[in-house]
Amino acid sequence: MSATARSSVGAVAIGKNEGERLKICLQSLATQVSHLVYVDSGSSDGSVELARSVDVDVVELDPEIPFTAARARNAGVERLTQIAAGLKYAQLIDGDCELVEGWIEEAVDFLEANEEYAAAAGRLRERFPDASVFNYLCDVEWNSPIGEAKSCGGIAVMRIRAFESVGGFTPDLIAGEEPELCVRLRQEGWKIRRLDEEMALHDAAMMHLSQWWKRGVRAGHAYAEGSHLHGAPPERMWVRESRRIVAWGLILPTLALAFAPLTGWFSLLLLLAYPLNVVRIARRLRSEGEARPWTLALFLMLGKFPEAIGWIRFQRGKLTGNRSSIIEHKGG
Repeated sequence: MSATARSSVGAVAIGKNEGERLKICLQSLATQVSHLVYVDSGSSDGSVELARSVDVDVVELDPEIPFTAARARNAGVERLTQIAAGLKYAQLIDGDCELVEGWIEEAVDFLEANEEYAAAAGRLRERFPDASVFNYLCDVEWNSPIGEAKSCGGIAVMRIRAFESVGGFTPDLIAGEEPELCVRLRQEGWKIRRLDEEMALHDAAMMHLSQWWKRGVRAGHAYAEGSHLHGAPPERMWVRESRRIVAWGLILPTLALAFAPLTGWFSLLLLLAYPLNVVRIARRLRSEGEARPWTLALFLMLGKFPEAIGWIRFQRGKLTGNRSSIIEHKGG
């Protein structure tokens, strides 16, 4: 990577109790950026000390204010611009990821040649996709289409000028903060691109059903809040996803169970819609070349239940005025 290109890029890594993963993350960034900031959200495993021991600039978030990834990234970019005025780009990354050597140079080259783009992301892979079915599900999720994109995900090279022009992330969003930011960027005329380049390895370390369930609750909350914020035309952000959550996770099981005593339990036949839909989804996935279509189809269907809980959680918070706290799925 040329010295000129490297001097235009800083990095913001965020995390909480990432341990060895954070060490790998910081090492992967050190040779690719001119300045590096780590933002910690209340770690108790020595992450702050680790980062400082390798001369990384550390921001410790005030625990009196609820932690969110959005808040952490905002604080990181703010600190980055304070210690290195004039930086053009910020590599955003989570502390459980390892950046691929050469990725930033590819992203910067693209952004330098295309001034209308606010952010560039690449291919994100799960480090251990075969370690658990839940890691496999993450690996499938990361495999998003190449080309023009509506959002970039949390790991991307961001043009700082564009980021600042829309006020950065919405800090109190507990999930879905990157797609929400990208909605506002696109509304201001910016574009998002996913490049056909290897970008990073992600270590979900998701080995337990309880972790998958909590992640599903968080996703449901994100879908509900996203559709609340940007569900109006023309964006219609996550309106379809929210409707599917309500239909499959709430309405269908409620109808089947509520009318069971009145119908001689025949209403329970409505529940056959679930296996039938799994079959339909699996056939479609198989035709698209998915390696494990039945596994993916089953969990896509089952996921509507934790997502429904997250959807309800957001609606309840909206009615009461009590925002949900961050939903953490790591640690079992």
